[in-house]
Amino acid sequence: MELQGQTEDTTDGQGVVDRVFTAANVISFVRLCMVPLFLVLLLQGHGIAATVVFALAASTDFLDGQVARRTHTVSRLGRLLDPAVDRLLMIAGVVGLLIVGRLPLWIVLLVLGRDLALLVGAAYCLRRWGARVDVIFAGKVCTTLLFVGFAGLLLNMPLLPGLGLIDASWLPGFGVQSVSWGIWFIYAGLVLGVATTAYYVRAMLRAIAQAKARPSEERHG
Repeated sequence: MELQGQTEDTTDGQGVVDRVFTAANVISFVRLCMVPLFLVLLLQGHGIAATVVFALAASTDFLDGQVARRTHTVSRLGRLLDPAVDRLLMIAGVVGLLIVGRLPLWIVLLVLGRDLALLVGAAYCLRRWGARVDVIFAGKVCTTLLFVGFAGLLLNMPLLPGLGLIDASWLPGFGVQSVSWGIWFIYAGLVLGVATTAYYVRAMLRAIAQAKARPSEERHG
């Protein structure tokens, strides 16, 4: 999960504009429209088209933020819209794959539970203590691995032989049945996700401790 939107600047309000119609926000809105389009195509059986839409929406994850920073048009709307689109795309990806039977329930719950926990934690730190937790590069890599894995499962080809280690349907790839190459990207994303979650939790606790040490008027501006 990305803890911030179109900017990684931790100084609130610096360079942030109130404009709604910026190039970055238009990109975010187009990506937002791709989410329901992806679900409709997937549920109607247009797997390749759904994969293309999902891949486009996921691959442009960085674009709106880059445009906002390079054009100095980081906006308050964008700081909300950008991460919201990422979250909706993540939810649509795991739920869609669950519906079509290509992703076990435990992976869906783990991905969504991690996102929810980090979202609640980051919101608590910011609103209660005025502390912002920076996104780390490993967190972005985690999201990228998951998105690539989802695209691979959506495409569902080529299939790779299973490892034949554990005959369990809830662990695709470890049994004898062939699976999409995308599942290994998802496993890698999950492992990295656990590691980055531990980092974010420690960072939040450290930020809260530092905030408690500051005078109340300084914390709340």
